[in-house]
Amino acid sequence: MHDGDNPTLEVDDAPARPRRKGIYILPNLFTVAALFGGFYAIVMAMNGRFEQAAVGVFCAMVLDSLDGRVARMTNTQSTFGEQMDSLSDMVSFGAAPALIVYEWALTDLGKLGWIAAFVYCACAALRLARFNTNLAVVDKRFFQGLPSPAAAALVMGFIWVMDSFGFQGGRENSFLFPLWLSWTAFAFTLYAGLTMVTNVPFYSFKDVSFKRSVPFIVIVAIALAIALITLHPPIVLFGLFCIYGTSGYGVYGWKRAKGRPVSVIATSTDEPDEEGLHR
Repeated sequence: MHDGDNPTLEVDDAPARPRRKGIYILPNLFTVAALFGGFYAIVMAMNGRFEQAAVGVFCAMVLDSLDGRVARMTNTQSTFGEQMDSLSDMVSFGAAPALIVYEWALTDLGKLGWIAAFVYCACAALRLARFNTNLAVVDKRFFQGLPSPAAAALVMGFIWVMDSFGFQGGRENSFLFPLWLSWTAFAFTLYAGLTMVTNVPFYSFKDVSFKRSVPFIVIVAIALAIALITLHPPIVLFGLFCIYGTSGYGVYGWKRAKGRPVSVIATSTDEPDEEGLHR
């Protein structure tokens, strides 16, 4: 180096090493916990413990509702987290309810039983795929079709209620299981599955902000709701999700009667295959 040269101008010719991408632990911790809830539910159903199976799916629902909010609150959203969340939902709210309801009641219906379970599972996969591809064009206030956690709550809530009334399903109790209950489970499974892939709008609650102040009566109402649930969790939770699971058709009919657009697609796309979704 000659006198007067500035040493700070020297540049290292070695190529910079690409920075390794990591994953955010906090939101993915909730996602993995939700995945465990679905896996736990399947294992419990295989052992004939259907009440615990229902609890596992409902716990997965709570955890699934938290991972996205945690990611947004901590600014830790990532593409990896989105894909992980979809895979977790497919297990916990797609495969798990289908396998559990088949093991609980649909085995007595033969081929019709496993066909209903497969239709539910396939509709859950289609619903999740459509949700991911239409994420940028759907009105955030509504879901396009019944969300998969709510569909799982309909199926698993029904099992939980019937189990609490003494209807012990499963292969070992199939000779005592009433056939009408198998057909009712069949209807619930098909309804929940097919409603997931409709264009019926279901309120998403995404415009509810926890950062806003609320009147004191709201806190009192929340406390009363928690107390009501503890009276008999299976019946109360199942009843709430039955109301939600049919509310979309009420909204659809009300919008039709008022002459308002019923599609939840907010903006159109240029793809011809998507044209039917915007009408």
